[in-house]
Amino acid sequence: MPRTVLLAARPEPIAVVPEETALIVVDMQNAYLSPGGYIDLVGFDVGGSPPVIEEAARAIAACRGAGIPVIYLQNGFSADQREAGGPSAPVWHKSNALKFMRANEAYAGTLITHGTWDHAIVNPLAPQPGDIVVPKSRYSGFAGTGLEQILASRRIRTVLVAGVATNVCVESTIRDAYHREFFPVMVTDATMAAGPGAQEATEFNVEKFFGWLTTGAELRAALLNNQ
Repeated sequence: MPRTVLLAARPEPIAVVPEETALIVVDMQNAYLSPGGYIDLVGFDVGGSPPVIEEAARAIAACRGAGIPVIYLQNGFSADQREAGGPSAPVWHKSNALKFMRANEAYAGTLITHGTWDHAIVNPLAPQPGDIVVPKSRYSGFAGTGLEQILASRRIRTVLVAGVATNVCVESTIRDAYHREFFPVMVTDATMAAGPGAQEATEFNVEKFFGWLTTGAELRAALLNNQ
């Protein structure tokens, strides 16, 4: 029988079956974490990214060691921006990267564009053989992707979530996971928000309405106890 472990979390501990758990790593790309990336260029602070990258790396390693599948979400568009849809699509108007490229011709085709440095996952977190990479072009990892089928085919019930931005793509993915009957657990110190106060706001939303909050240390302790 699969073993259940108790994961320390807020608002209360949650029972997790490692064999029915996946780690979703959201958009840990140069665009959102690195100086010179798109988020930096449009005026958001990325100075807090190094410890978040380090904690995410530890969570990824712990999950790989426990046999928990690691699923990377990677946000971006083709060079012709076919996924953006043009002015009839909300993302065309709300994507800061698309707006910045339209306003700054020198950056056209360089931000969250497939095959570019900006689009790439940061080197310390590079996917390894056996990991799964799911491309997406909207905030939620479930929007227009095969993520739900990937999880269902593995009989996943609990999704651990790390990544960026906490208040945008992480929260969108957690909300959609909740509405698809998955149990979302956000690894708080392996996430980073865009904008002041946004981290606290998402943590409040997740704790009160959509899931559970844990830390990298609590996750590693739970997985270690399962070995």
